[in-house]
Amino acid sequence: MAKALPIYHLYLRVPESAVAAFETALEGLGGALDVGGPDEQGLVPLQLYLGEDPSHAAVVAQLAPAALLSGMEVPDFTLELMPEIDWVAESRASLPALTAGRFWVYGSHIEEPPPAGSIALLIDANLAFGTGRHETTRGCLLALNQLIKDRRRRPLKALDLGCGSGILGFGAARLWPKLRVVGSDLDGPSVHVARENARLNRVSNRVRLIESRGYRARLIKDQAPYDLILANILAGPLCAMATDTARHLAPGGRVVLSGLIRRQERQVLARHRAVGLKLERRWRIGNWSTLQLRRGG
Repeated sequence: MAKALPIYHLYLRVPESAVAAFETALEGLGGALDVGGPDEQGLVPLQLYLGEDPSHAAVVAQLAPAALLSGMEVPDFTLELMPEIDWVAESRASLPALTAGRFWVYGSHIEEPPPAGSIALLIDANLAFGTGRHETTRGCLLALNQLIKDRRRRPLKALDLGCGSGILGFGAARLWPKLRVVGSDLDGPSVHVARENARLNRVSNRVRLIESRGYRARLIKDQAPYDLILANILAGPLCAMATDTARHLAPGGRVVLSGLIRRQERQVLARHRAVGLKLERRWRIGNWSTLQLRRGG
């Protein structure tokens, strides 16, 4: 068996009204976040999976501002190293290929050929978010399937913000052969994984992958404006970056937002409408939402 990857599991529960604040706080630790539904007490479970031990003190430092903002004490949490299992190998063995519109997402363990006419994306299970199985990633892939039908506008520049495994940027690059993509993530290991995935999917010549927090990187600013922005992150950061999103989007450009649950739609939409973006479509898969908006012009 391959050497096990260390995975640290952070678990806490917060009131439903405080979820957005704690989502934003946990973003600073990196990793992959899972948000559950409220229990009978109205508490929502938050689980964060990390490739490195952030330390108890670092977690408290991240949670303290969110607790203050929410008018509560720092919630109790557990932080533990998960059992030494080769999670990547285990996941790969159990994950079948997945279809999302024209996209056929598969792992290297899949031996069957892709369906005729499909766009095959090779994405193995890894610590980087975005294997195509999560509802938010699927929603974004479905949005890309819809956008390709608009033959009046063929995007030439795209930004995949919080790219994770790189799957969305790769999908866009495969749909539009002339498209150039910048993909960014605040998590360095995810960027490394995405670069390897770009090589495997033969899009390295059109997808540049960098480490960046939001729109801060010089390359992101230099390549603006973008005809298409993809941002599958969390509701809090989406709202916080709405003004930057509008500034970096070309007139008539589209933005696809996800990483939010249904009850967060109103908040996210209100913030983006305030900066001049209009809702075109939405996809709902389970309790998760994906929004497609357009800048006028």
